[in-house]
Amino acid sequence: MSRAILCVLDSFGIGGAPDAEHFGDAGSDTLGHIAEACARGDGDREGLRKGPLHLPNLDRLGLGRASKLSNGIAAPGLDFAGEPDGIWGCAAEVSNGKDTPSGHWEIAGVPVRFDWGYFPDTVPTFPEALIDEVVERGAIAGVLGNKHASGTVIIQELGEEHLRTGKPIFYTSADSVIQIAAHEEHFGLERLYALCELTREIVDPYNIGRVIARPFVGSSAEDFVRTPNRRDYSVLAPEPTLLDRLADQGRSVIGVGKISDIFAHQGVSKVLKGAGNDELFDKTLEAMALAKDGDLIFSNFIDFDSLYGHRRDVPGYAAALEHFDQRLPEMIAQLREGDLLILTADHGCDPTWQGTDHTREHVPVIGTGPGIEGRSIGIRSTFADIGESIALHLGIALGSHGTSFL
Repeated sequence: MSRAILCVLDSFGIGGAPDAEHFGDAGSDTLGHIAEACARGDGDREGLRKGPLHLPNLDRLGLGRASKLSNGIAAPGLDFAGEPDGIWGCAAEVSNGKDTPSGHWEIAGVPVRFDWGYFPDTVPTFPEALIDEVVERGAIAGVLGNKHASGTVIIQELGEEHLRTGKPIFYTSADSVIQIAAHEEHFGLERLYALCELTREIVDPYNIGRVIARPFVGSSAEDFVRTPNRRDYSVLAPEPTLLDRLADQGRSVIGVGKISDIFAHQGVSKVLKGAGNDELFDKTLEAMALAKDGDLIFSNFIDFDSLYGHRRDVPGYAAALEHFDQRLPEMIAQLREGDLLILTADHGCDPTWQGTDHTREHVPVIGTGPGIEGRSIGIRSTFADIGESIALHLGIALGSHGTSFL
């Protein structure tokens, strides 16, 4: 037996999705546009980074080739001249949305064929009956926000009023989500979690994918900051995922970061949380030390999306990619004979694109491990091919929505 390590670089798209126009995202390319901006000098930031995008380890594994395969354009700075050492290619999403649950569920072998419920980009955005029920049953004085917003911006805008009134901040985005922000100390963390659980129950008839608790601390708009105690309340996937199939076979799935939340805590044997990409990387290494033959480690690196993609921060995204690339050899060094490491993403979030939402893109599929020879796997027609490749690698029954590339 052997193990599988699946790392999702949240929002790290590489352009070229065949249905991008349907989502208003034709031409979006998270990696390509970051690389182009860095080549122009628009990715420079004093004290953070400077110059062309530098991802030598990912490029050696085939990232540059995968990017060019996706959209026919060579990303500046990704110019590894030899044959890639890794399995490389890209995958298209067939799920109806470009959100986090859809992407992760499809990676785990279950595409989302139904339509999520969404809230209109109006003020107020939430139905009056929904908010009235939350206020009454949650025993709160009312809510603030009630609109589409960036999480960090709305905390700066309404955080002080929240402290004065005790009213939690409700907001949403283009995703199927309700986010509830409240001060971790003044409002209370457990109280926030309880409010989110109640809201999860109330919004089920609206077919909303997630309710997210967004605790923050600080005393004013100048120093409000979100804490690592985010918690997602998701619905269950419509059918058993790769995680469920592994659990049924007595295998362990170690979820790093928000993985367990995304799968409604089903199929995950152990949870390792971390604050930010660096700590999540450390937790993935910890999981690799714990995992036994036949187990899966499933990690999500959230900063790419939440700190840089949604905030349209090109230098920050570039620096985060470069730092991940610098640390990647640590992960590769911990691979045992027979292990398979796959690096991929769940959607795009092009920091050069209009708005603040996700972008419909191909995702990279990069694989490596001891004894694995580099080769192209082409453009996969669904993210589910990733999950089925892991199923084959770990020796469990295959699902019906994808085809292994191994």
